[in-house]
Amino acid sequence: MSQPGPPAEASPERPVPVCRDCLARGPARPGRRCSACGSPRLLDHPELDALAIAHVDCDAFFASIEKRDDPSLADKPVIVGGGKRGVVSTACYIARTYGVRSAMPMFKALEACPDAVVIKPDIDKYAAEGRRIRQMMLDMTPLVEPVSIDEAFLDLSGTQRLHGASPAVTLLRFARRVEEETGLGVSVGLSCNKFLAKIASDLDKPRGFAIIGRAEAESFLAGKPVDIFPGVGRVTQERLARDGVRLVADLQRFGERELARRYGEEGLRLARLARGEDRRPVRPERETKSISAETTFDEDIGDLERLLPTLLRLSEKVARRLRRAGFAARGVTLKLKTHDFKTRTRARMMPPTQLAARLYEAGRELLARECDGTRFRLIGIGASEIVPGDDADRGDLVDTKAARQATRERAVDALRDKFGGEAVMNGLVFSARRRKD
Repeated sequence: MSQPGPPAEASPERPVPVCRDCLARGPARPGRRCSACGSPRLLDHPELDALAIAHVDCDAFFASIEKRDDPSLADKPVIVGGGKRGVVSTACYIARTYGVRSAMPMFKALEACPDAVVIKPDIDKYAAEGRRIRQMMLDMTPLVEPVSIDEAFLDLSGTQRLHGASPAVTLLRFARRVEEETGLGVSVGLSCNKFLAKIASDLDKPRGFAIIGRAEAESFLAGKPVDIFPGVGRVTQERLARDGVRLVADLQRFGERELARRYGEEGLRLARLARGEDRRPVRPERETKSISAETTFDEDIGDLERLLPTLLRLSEKVARRLRRAGFAARGVTLKLKTHDFKTRTRARMMPPTQLAARLYEAGRELLARECDGTRFRLIGIGASEIVPGDDADRGDLVDTKAARQATRERAVDALRDKFGGEAVMNGLVFSARRRKD
């Protein structure tokens, strides 16, 4: 990994450092400063010009946009999120020094940082900025795999002739372009595969650029806890801990054959990751923006209690689709079409979830505000801000119900797969069905 060290000299074996500020390349001055501008922000690594897989992550994206648009917030702690009963969507780096983190309940965040400025999310504004930055990525390479509104994987293999520079230098130019054109910062992780690039992008935030080379991957990972691997949640950690596996080094000592014997296919996956191997390509597939379900009523309905069973049934459909696809939602969108064919959409953010119960609760709050006597001919609910489902619904000391609810909903999935969609029915839906019959 790129770390400060003694001044690097050009040699056939080691690439010349590049300045992250002025982009000049040349041997460092004493004190590890750029020979052209004197900046200490040098990028120097033995594999600097040999790596091409990157993970780009915007820094405190929502909060940074709000600070850019309102300079009076520059030196204040800013939290973007819901009201007192909501959750933190994004916290600026000042707020993070108080212990505020994404997905933290808002009341806990305000206890930790009572002077924070709380701003309601403006999803349309954030999405517009995300699209601007995504286009800058596509200007570098067509191989861009979106992960969420503010992050993506990129494969810059074969772009050196096109840009007249190695992928590392091209990414430095990109980071500077983002700052100049949007006023926002990004952090970049560069490596030989997606797994290591994702880890690298978290090492040097904000405005970071970190490299994990192929040669150092095993030694770098050895001292890390096993939850650094995607998909290793609390249950898997507990299972591994019973076998004395807490660090990646413990997996490395077991070896692939023993891990396969103990844990089957999952053991083989862990063995590869422990060596820093990841065979997944960067897939430039169209981003999954939402997963939704809707229904049109036989007659217009304006009563909240009559609408709720349908909302719950649609929430279950969306949650099941999320789980099947391996995705989670950071946002919920309620769609309503009135009796005179006018469409209303309402949205809110939440911690990543795959649970129908959470989609429904968020949708119910949004729906209750719209039930003002208006009659609706259509209702729908959508999961938006789609992200990988690895970290969804883990729960914590504050949220102790998530894991149990996830287990229940997966059990219901299995029963419905085996016996049909109506084999298990929520009481609210069942009561509404009986009244209708």
